[in-house]
Amino acid sequence: MFIKEANPSFVKNSRGERSIQIEIITYEGRFKVSAPSGKSKGKSEVASYNSKGIGQSMKILKTFCLKLKHKNFIIKKVDDLKQITELMHRFEARFGKFGGNVNYVIEGAFLKAAASDNGKELWEFINDDVNNGLKPKMPMPVGNCIGGGLHSKTIKGKKPDFQEFLLIPNEKTFSKAVTVNLRAYGFAKKLLKTRKRNDENAWMTNKSNEEVLEILKAVAKRYKLKIGLDIAASTFYNKGYYRYKNKDLIRDKVDQSDYIEKIAKKFNIFYIEDGMQEEDFSGFKEILDRVSKAKKSKTLIVGDDLTTTNLKLVRRAVESKAINALIIKPNQIGSILEVKKVVEFCKKNNIVMIFSHRSGETMDNILADYCVGFGGQFIKTGIFGRERLIKLKRIMDIEKSLR
Repeated sequence: MFIKEANPSFVKNSRGERSIQIEIITYEGRFKVSAPSGKSKGKSEVASYNSKGIGQSMKILKTFCLKLKHKNFIIKKVDDLKQITELMHRFEARFGKFGGNVNYVIEGAFLKAAASDNGKELWEFINDDVNNGLKPKMPMPVGNCIGGGLHSKTIKGKKPDFQEFLLIPNEKTFSKAVTVNLRAYGFAKKLLKTRKRNDENAWMTNKSNEEVLEILKAVAKRYKLKIGLDIAASTFYNKGYYRYKNKDLIRDKVDQSDYIEKIAKKFNIFYIEDGMQEEDFSGFKEILDRVSKAKKSKTLIVGDDLTTTNLKLVRRAVESKAINALIIKPNQIGSILEVKKVVEFCKKNNIVMIFSHRSGETMDNILADYCVGFGGQFIKTGIFGRERLIKLKRIMDIEKSLR
């Protein structure tokens, strides 16, 4: 794979913020990747950019891209990215850190180019390596329908404390699942009587968590969907207590796990993400134990801020029986090689994998290829909005090509 040119540039994400994009030009074509940006971040996430900011990251990247020009790389499988990462590490030792988002775009662009060089789609290139070329099973979408927390503005002084209220179909095809979620999203708008959307295009409201769940329950019943929550508990945790603003109350650790068990049972919740603050492994275990006993059907207890796509934290969470499902955000760890290690560990330990977008998204659809290629059971995005739909459409196109 001969690199004719490598060109970095700035692009705007869905929040109108600057993000970084790189385009690699080879004899096979042009391959672009741009980086998303998270607002709700775990403490253990890698820094998105150089400590001096995105401008410094761009300066370093421009110099690095000059070094890539007219270089030749042989990439036949995902692990061959080591050629690039070793080059990057040596360069960083001299010029300073790129940041996780820059690592993400470089590795992604090289993977796209390598897949084309080997006559394959990106998902296929990954799947042939990771899953020995077995026909992949399409994931199901986890759709953000109603929002609160850090992603939403207050309306008349209030908003839900939980960050995301999710809808999860169980259809025979991904295409049907996306269609059902879109219809349900429209019905939720009618019930909420709102037109306002947050930065993930979820509906905004001033209702409490329980009031939103009553609406979501009606929506789920009508369209035969499952209910999910991204509680993002760390965003309202302070000095040992969970401080709920919508109803102006405080819960300690025991009260928090009691509350989650209660709503999980009452609303038959299938998916609970970050129900306790991000360093409370025993709290996650408590929720998993209690919800498993309280509900007959399986509930996914999902780590995100707890685990940050970091193998060390994932291993600790799994071995302590704190989670049975995991969010995978490639830019959260800033290394596809590390993502691969996390995927392999999850598969060995029967941990459900949810590949996830970020709140500040771009028009890049590489997340869809990662989800299908690595074998994720779910992909988490918004239900509506061009930056979200482009990822869903990519999986629909992959599904169509496999029929």
